Amino acid sequence: MKKITCKELGGACDLVFEVDTFSEAASLSQAHGMEMAKANDKAHLDAMNEMKALMNDPQSMQKWMQDKEEMFNQLPDH
Repeated sequence: MKKITCKELGGACDLVFEVDTFSEAASLSQAHGMEMAKANDKAHLDAMNEMKALMNDPQSMQKWMQDKEEMFNQLPDH
């Protein structure tokens, strides 16, 4: 089990996700982001807008995902 924060995944807060895989972390982060967007949390909305801009360039998005997954894989197990 690894711990990673919303902020480490490109989000806006220090909420900790405890997961076994990067895909679990990405899924929980996305759900959290949607929840915060519904709450009109400005910091999370800004982070989501940055992510949307990144998605417009598939190569940049793929590189970002690879970098985040590599960072996740380097985290210690808890």
